[in-house]
Amino acid sequence: MRRKVSLSGLCLVSAWSRAVTGQVRNGKDREKYDWGGAMSVSTHFFIPVCQKKHKDNLCDLTWMMKENRSSETSRGPQPPSISSHYVELKVVSDCHFKKQTHQEHEALAAAGELNEYRLQRRMKSELERITPDRLFRWCFRTRRLPLSVMVSGVAGVGKTTLVQKFIFDWATGKHYQKFAFVFFFKFRDLNAIIEKRSLESLLCQTYPHLRDKLPRVLEDPEKLLFIFDGLDESKTDLKLNRGGSQELCRNPEDVKPVTVIVTSLLKQTLLKGCSVLLTSRPSKLSSLEAGVFHRVASIVGFLSKERERYFSMFFGDERVSREAFAYVRDSQVLYTLCYNPSYCWITCMALKPCFTTKAGRPQSAPKTVAQLFVSYVTHIMASHTQERPEPQRMRDILISVGWLAEYGITNHILVFDLKYLQDFNVEFSPFLSGFLVENPQTNDSSQVTYSFLHLTIQEFFAALVHYLDYKEDKFRDTVAKSRSCKEGDYEIFSRFLAGFSHPATKMPLERYVGKFSAEATRKVIGWLGEINYEELQSPEEPEGKRRLMNIFNLFFESQNSQLVRDVVGKAAHMDFSDLYLMPVDCTVLAYSLLSWLADCSLGLSPIVSLTHFLPTSVLICQHVVLFSCLFSLSS
Repeated sequence: MRRKVSLSGLCLVSAWSRAVTGQVRNGKDREKYDWGGAMSVSTHFFIPVCQKKHKDNLCDLTWMMKENRSSETSRGPQPPSISSHYVELKVVSDCHFKKQTHQEHEALAAAGELNEYRLQRRMKSELERITPDRLFRWCFRTRRLPLSVMVSGVAGVGKTTLVQKFIFDWATGKHYQKFAFVFFFKFRDLNAIIEKRSLESLLCQTYPHLRDKLPRVLEDPEKLLFIFDGLDESKTDLKLNRGGSQELCRNPEDVKPVTVIVTSLLKQTLLKGCSVLLTSRPSKLSSLEAGVFHRVASIVGFLSKERERYFSMFFGDERVSREAFAYVRDSQVLYTLCYNPSYCWITCMALKPCFTTKAGRPQSAPKTVAQLFVSYVTHIMASHTQERPEPQRMRDILISVGWLAEYGITNHILVFDLKYLQDFNVEFSPFLSGFLVENPQTNDSSQVTYSFLHLTIQEFFAALVHYLDYKEDKFRDTVAKSRSCKEGDYEIFSRFLAGFSHPATKMPLERYVGKFSAEATRKVIGWLGEINYEELQSPEEPEGKRRLMNIFNLFFESQNSQLVRDVVGKAAHMDFSDLYLMPVDCTVLAYSLLSWLADCSLGLSPIVSLTHFLPTSVLICQHVVLFSCLFSLSS
């Protein structure tokens, strides 16, 4: 996508050049324009041309939607433009770093209605709704124009896409023209730079077209914006604590480690007055000093209207998009995840063969999270008819990918270099592009890293490998880690592990890779059967109640009624008072209530709508005691 410098722009520069040259020849303002003779005058008046070239360069890099484009099967041969396919994300500005209040997986903590409910309660007192074009505008809370901004969000919620749209809009003149130059870096790329660098050399390497004009460009820091995407992927921490003794950069020529350069820009010891934007997952924020950032914004993702619009844009056909969205909305389990654009895309891909085929619905639509991702993976497999290996070879490939994913989950690794792939015998191929993506460096295609399309895809394969290549010692170690983990990192992994034990869930995959390990299935059911429900059933703290809710999610994914009856017993006590339950939680609870059909003592928060599960589950139990909720059977 090439663009030409406009004739009017050249004429303007030419006229400006003649005016400046005349002033210098007449001896006026000689000091102002004297940077070393005739070449200095040339350098100064060609800055607008240099800026135009820089904007064209960034336009070429950002005009196409890149996130979630796994392969040619995703949206057809024509790449979608970001201007036409971008769906606005909800962003809120917070006065402090948002801490996770529950011990749960970050993607679940930010999920759908739960986050909407929290937002409604906090919006008036603590939060400020903000659009991307206002990130660097006056902040009424801090009473200043922010120079340093942090945008946080869970994996796949749209941080990189938001930054891409931000840069594209700047490059096309839609906003923030107060910035003469915007410089964009990914921490994923910066990880490859081992030796010390100066800011000048870093900019010259990334933006070689600025090499000759760089000293002049850096003379006016107030007109510069530096964007660093993906702090959570950085191999080195930023040391932003006030008491740090680390020597910071003072000049663009100072040679330091890359993270020191970033820290120096943030702390304004380098290019004082410049603006800096960072993005990160929430998990990285606890190690940072919040006071360094003048504004902290959190990406909420899609609310109801944005989800519906996304489905409409994905399917194109109004009838199909309406049917697919209605199915997802009614299921609640799938709808809750669609706050996240990546989950939204995966859901649409998984439902595509269920709603777009002329022959009706050749496969049943997924009901659980495990079934959803099985549908996605099998759809990718079915689409790669030419590249798809034979079943045994495909099984071997997925085993290699699975152990890579499992190693990454247990060691908190999301980005893999070529050595990791070689160590796990993973050969990148077009077939794998639906799950594992190449990440070439922005200006060096020979430097490539790899990552799974989404963290949950990595968690999916990390669980799947235990069914394809069962090893008792590895299974035992992983389950032990998941039990001892208090941060919720293994919650979605555990749900996949439970889900694959259900025959109907794994059947579509078995058509492509052969039978799952029967021993793995027995071990997983045995692991779930060892849950001590009596110890968990009466938690007093919200964290304990949320953990109990996660147990019911494991039961729901397993779709094993007998397992529920064996673990819970004939009489159950569940106290979820003082805990906000989403509609999806009610759906999950309803499954367990229907499974044991016996005595039940159920405590709910007054704000929970019992209509989500009452008619088919509560009333079918032999004996129900409801407490802490504004409801009576007579009503």
